[in-house]
Amino acid sequence: MRILLLSRLVKRFLQSRHTRFWRNIQQTGRWLTPGLGVKRWFGLLLAGVTLLGVGLAIFLLDLYRTAPEIEWYINLLATASLRFLPRPVRVLIFGGLGISLILWGIWGINRSVLLPFLRPGSKVVDQLAEYRRRERGPRVVAIGGGHGLATLLRGLKEHTHNLTAVVSVADDGGSSGELRRSLGILPPGDIRNCLAALSKDEDLLTQLFQYRFSGTPGLDGHSFGNLFITALSEITGSFEEAVAESGRVLSVYGRVLPATLHDVQLVADVQIPHLTMEVRIAGESRIPEFAGRVRRVWLQPDSPPAFPPVIQAILAADVLVIGPGSLYTSIVPNLLVPDLRAAVRASRALKIFVCNIVTQPGETQNYTCRDHIEALEEYIGKGVIDITICNDVYTPDIPPERWVRVDEELLGNSRLYCADLADKSHPWRHDPAKLAQVIMDLYYERTGPLSERALKV
Repeated sequence: MRILLLSRLVKRFLQSRHTRFWRNIQQTGRWLTPGLGVKRWFGLLLAGVTLLGVGLAIFLLDLYRTAPEIEWYINLLATASLRFLPRPVRVLIFGGLGISLILWGIWGINRSVLLPFLRPGSKVVDQLAEYRRRERGPRVVAIGGGHGLATLLRGLKEHTHNLTAVVSVADDGGSSGELRRSLGILPPGDIRNCLAALSKDEDLLTQLFQYRFSGTPGLDGHSFGNLFITALSEITGSFEEAVAESGRVLSVYGRVLPATLHDVQLVADVQIPHLTMEVRIAGESRIPEFAGRVRRVWLQPDSPPAFPPVIQAILAADVLVIGPGSLYTSIVPNLLVPDLRAAVRASRALKIFVCNIVTQPGETQNYTCRDHIEALEEYIGKGVIDITICNDVYTPDIPPERWVRVDEELLGNSRLYCADLADKSHPWRHDPAKLAQVIMDLYYERTGPLSERALKV
């Protein structure tokens, strides 16, 4: 009985060792997966070691031939070169030892150099494969502002690093508005949120960037990131350079660009309930305060020039995403820049409009999905948007009248894509992962399965 039990234990031990051995072999073989960008350098390293070995062999051969007639010296060289074994056996021994030492050295370098940068429980090859996949991801330009754009970017950065966020600069409320009025800089608030969303790791530095002072005289209501960007603007002499430097500090994936570098103000004509006349409101932050229906919005001064890198990014994009965000105060202000609007129309990218999940009092009260689309088309033109994404799952957490519902006449329309997009914790917001996955699926569906497979390592 004991012998049988012992034999079973030995068998299980050998099986586990065998399984672990082949698992390690498979894991090592993943380094040869196409697209990692490793094989070429491994081949170059192997070629260099081979040439070094050839040179060493020539040196030893010459040393052996010209060696003095000393018996112990000749015997030492013969033993070191294993001359007592057949030549094929010696080739296998030295070749095997050489390859083993190379692999061991590479493993040791990875462990020593890269270990501090690895996430717990992950392997170097897995992170490298994921990084390469994102580096070759589609070029995505997201246009908007506010928390909606930051939410979208937080999800998209898990799929591609080729991201460009185009942010409205019409904000004049809160900390941004105060800095804008007192120092004459462009509002940094929405740009700060996008930089934080695109940061490599939303760690302590990012939390510091988002920190907002309270109860401190002179600083009350200001966020550290806004003050940081403002200070960099003074140091570098340009707002765009300050934004770029802030991105480098936070190690962001992609870039954040202002729609225009000109100081603009958003103006709206609003129809107030129970009044026969429209009210003209100047200032982005004041528009939602009037419980009316927005009839028209425009910028003052009219027709500001777009920031040139924005136009370049839009024309080179694979995917253009407009929204989510406040329709009239975050999304439309970008499209009021004539050059930017023309670039969106001319772009050959897949153009996606992300409809909000809930209505916004003072802007889109009682709006349906169709109302959002028609309002956007007033400023961008009809037929420009290829697909509109809309949430179609309504939970009792939010009053029924607050949901942006899908119109029945739109159901079955090929230009409308409906899905469960709400965040479970905050159902009035989009879930970053869900929204980004839908956008990527729509892009790959348009570009074909070959492009999708090419991105997977």
